[in-house]
This record gives sequence, C-alpha cells and structure tokens, in this order.
Amino acid sequence: MADLLVLCPITDVMRDRLTASFDLKQMIKGQDPDGWLTDNGSDVRYVLTDGHIGISGALLDRLPNVQIVSSYGVGYDGIDIPATTARQIPVCHTPNVLNQEVATTALMLYLACWRNLESEMANARSGNWVKHGALPLPRSADNRTIGILGLGRIGKAIAAKLAPFNPTILYYGRSKQDVPFKYFDDLTAMARVCDTLICVAPGDASTHHLINSEVLEAIGPQGFLINVGRGSTVDETAMIAALQAGTLGGAGLDVFENEPHIPDALRAIPNVVLTPHIGSATQETRRAMGDLAIDNLIAKKDGRDLVSPIPESAQIL
Repeated sequence: MADLLVLCPITDVMRDRLTASFDLKQMIKGQDPDGWLTDNGSDVRYVLTDGHIGISGALLDRLPNVQIVSSYGVGYDGIDIPATTARQIPVCHTPNVLNQEVATTALMLYLACWRNLESEMANARSGNWVKHGALPLPRSADNRTIGILGLGRIGKAIAAKLAPFNPTILYYGRSKQDVPFKYFDDLTAMARVCDTLICVAPGDASTHHLINSEVLEAIGPQGFLINVGRGSTVDETAMIAALQAGTLGGAGLDVFENEPHIPDALRAIPNVVLTPHIGSATQETRRAMGDLAIDNLIAKKDGRDLVSPIPESAQIL
C-alpha cells in the first residue's frame, strides 16, 4: 500500500478507513523530524493535513514524490499553495459539508452577544441572581442590520439562518452577486451602518487584518463583531484596544490570530463570547469532512477525478 503522511489529528473512524487503503505514517511529537524525513520522506505519496497545520514548502521539499495534499477542512491557508502549484501537486479541501454547522455557530455567537448570554448564565450559576438581582436588560437580536464579510457558501447559509430574526442583510466582497442583499464595495462604509458585522472570510494575504481599527471604530460602541472565518482577518491588538475603550460594543469569536492561544487581555473582557474554534465541531459534520478528505485521497490513488480540489489547483488537473 502507498504511504500516506498524516500531519493533523484524525478520528478513529478516519483511521480505520485510511488504513484499509494506505500505509499511514506520522511524525510523532518529540521524534527527530529530520531523521524521520531522511528515512521516510521519499516513500510518501499522499499527505493529509488541515488548514492550520498545513504543509510548508520546506517540508514538501523533503517529500519528493508527493502526488496530492488533502486538507481536512474547508480552509487551506496553512498550505503553501505556490509550492504545491510549482510542483504540480493538486490540493483538495472539504467545502459545502460544513456550511450549515459553521452558520449555526455564527448564529449561536450572534444570539449570545445580543442577549448577554454568558453573563446571564454566570449570574444564575454563581448565585448572584438571588443575592444581587437581575442584570441590566440586554438588547433584542431581532430586526438588526447585519453585514456579512465573505458572502460565499457559508455566508449565504448564515443569512438563511438569520432570516427568522427579520434582519436587513448587507454584504462586502470582491464583487457584486445576484442576491437580494445590498452590496458594499467599502468595508468601513458597511460597518458604519451595521448593528453586527459577521466575518466568514478565508485567511490569506488579501484578508489579513482587513478588519482594522478603522472598521472596528465604524462598528461602534453599540455594535458587535462576530468572527467564524479566520483569526488573521481581524487585527486582534486593535480589537482588544477597541473593546477595552468601549469603542466596540462586544464580540463573539470562534477564531483567533494565534490559535489555540487567546490573549489574557481578550479573555478578561466580559462582553466577549469566546469559543475554541468549534465552527464545524459536531460528530456529524466532522464525519462528513473526514469522509470527503479521504475520498479525495482514494480518488487520486485510484486514478479518478478528484472530488473537491481547491480553485488554485484547476490549472494543474
């Protein structure tokens, strides 16, 4: 069986399916990677990784016979795409199967922010409700103006999940789409008229710190930022400063600039809802993602068309 290098954590179900088709190789933590690569690098034909761990050009150089990189996730910002393209190595990912789950996470954070859920839960659990009474009333999540940064498959799923709350949906992106929402070609201008800005943009050079101090100030002291895209899209230092100063009303964050590390200053801010990158983290969705990541590997091994290559790989297929 052909050698598959697994760089990311996988489930037992994925491992069982992979071992039926591949000879799994993993670089164990604490093991000398240089020695491992010297002994095994030329045997590796297939790579399974994810968007965060990715694979660098330097590591690819030690794997001279790789035929495909499959990413267990929709994002692939950690993968050196210029290096894979130069080597004519196709890259695949797992779009669509996680759209609804990430949209649910965005909705959960949206509601938690508007209804002050984390503080309300703490007030109940701590016993402070009986000691000190109810907290100040939060504001309604209904009838809000919501801007979406990144109206792709997931962005559209978020808009659909928000529909029962009677929102006015706006969106910012590279180009105008045939959708019943108002388009903005200026992110700051959109932020000024939003009650909430929801970010679901991918992480790459074009989106790095796209949500900067100017955009954060435009959201304003009564507005919320929700991020289920990539942490690199937000200038985290500027966001912390805005939250501390009260120039940004609050935030619901599932992604961070230096995951899994969350700055102490951010964790200390009470009007921020934090979740540990759980956007697609349900058993059902992760099973579907794992199946698709493996389907791509097996398709390559069997000489069939890849199921879900990334757009950048179209030129080499």
